[in-house]
Amino acid sequence: MPASGCLQRLWPPMGPERKPPAIAVLAVLVALVLTGCRDDVPVSQDNICTVLEQRPSWYQYARESEARWGTPVPVLLAFVQFESGFRDTARPPREYLLGVLPWRWQTTAYGYAQAKDGTWEDYLAANPGPFRKRSDMEDALDFIGWYNHLSATRLGFDKTDARRLYLAYHQGRTGYRRGDWRDEPHVRGYADRVATLASRYTRQLEGCAKALACGRWYQFWPFCGDG
Repeated sequence: MPASGCLQRLWPPMGPERKPPAIAVLAVLVALVLTGCRDDVPVSQDNICTVLEQRPSWYQYARESEARWGTPVPVLLAFVQFESGFRDTARPPREYLLGVLPWRWQTTAYGYAQAKDGTWEDYLAANPGPFRKRSDMEDALDFIGWYNHLSATRLGFDKTDARRLYLAYHQGRTGYRRGDWRDEPHVRGYADRVATLASRYTRQLEGCAKALACGRWYQFWPFCGDG
């Protein structure tokens, strides 16, 4: 993987107005030399069929989450794309010590679903199991399904309503009830983008779901379901 791609994974984009200091970039490059970097981020993320052709197991995980919690596959995957760009170790930008040295992360959000420490602990308490982690797509999709199930139940949402589900996901259910998002146009914009992406993924999946239903090595048509 090119060094620039690795840098984006280890150092999430901070916008054109702020670039990592040279000393910090050098430290990251040294880490890359010592540890290496693997390229496992899907390309063409606007097309979910292309993404799932590269990662067929993700479709199976999303179907399992939908069966358990009720959030449709396209909505689940739209959440993941928007939150992390399908990067397993995604984090928010760092803060800087003295404006120069990379310091702590802005929040504890981590992984495909950008689940924060406290919310992830709540999920683990409600859904115990060994070796669950935020950098595992199966666990991340189950987490999103679980969180959306609680939002839909407690706030009266339809589980196909990607926009309102994302507002509650981003703001938290208490924040959604307070209506903070009404005064935050950028947050409403995030939710609109997720809803638009979920609609696009829904249309696209209509053309590839049957093929994806046979994505595991032991599955073959016509005995692997109808997608």
